[in-house]
Amino acid sequence: MSRPPGVRLIYSSHSGRMCPRCGWPERDCTCSTSLASERVPARIVAKLRLEKKGRGGKSVTVVDGLPRNAAFLDALGAELKRACGTGGTVFDTGVELQGDLRERVRDVLLKKGWVVKGA
Repeated sequence: MSRPPGVRLIYSSHSGRMCPRCGWPERDCTCSTSLASERVPARIVAKLRLEKKGRGGKSVTVVDGLPRNAAFLDALGAELKRACGTGGTVFDTGVELQGDLRERVRDVLLKKGWVVKGA
């Protein structure tokens, strides 16, 4: 698939998911791989929230606003899931955990010396 530089794809029925940053199909996107190695800052500010919308009434605890570093997020996701005894997933800039676990997650993050904002 070849497009001139600076031209965004508006609609395509065969390309699948599109990258929200560059507009290219996810399999051709290079911006997500370049951001995958963002440095982890010394002072981390995590945003904590509870989401229910669009999940069939189930609640999900979300830790967001983290650096886009795949290794860092995978390790944090595994640590939080183990500490809370629940399932979850890692996404672009954060971690989702099944259930309302805000207090447990807040305690874990504060013990790590992070700043935690939100509910």
